[in-house]
Amino acid sequence: MSLFGTIYADTELSHRALSVYMYLRDRSDAESKCWPGINTIAADLHLSRSTVKRAITDLEKAGYLQKDYRYRENGSHTSNLYTISKKAKPP
Repeated sequence: MSLFGTIYADTELSHRALSVYMYLRDRSDAESKCWPGINTIAADLHLSRSTVKRAITDLEKAGYLQKDYRYRENGSHTSNLYTISKKAKPP
């Protein structure tokens, strides 16, 4: 199956989730990790922050993405770490 074949076949995912998945996949490193901020994703995809957050939640629930919170040394929140699942659930 193609790189995006599994996610394209998943009829339960919204268009917003597909867009955000492709964006994160495109920006991920060799370990399938990336850490763009919500504002960056929203601006690049011309979506609202809340739409991006809903898409990320959809992707997490479907098993395509893992989100880990990251913090600075002073304890303040920084961008999340996203790990693209190598083995997403079948549709």
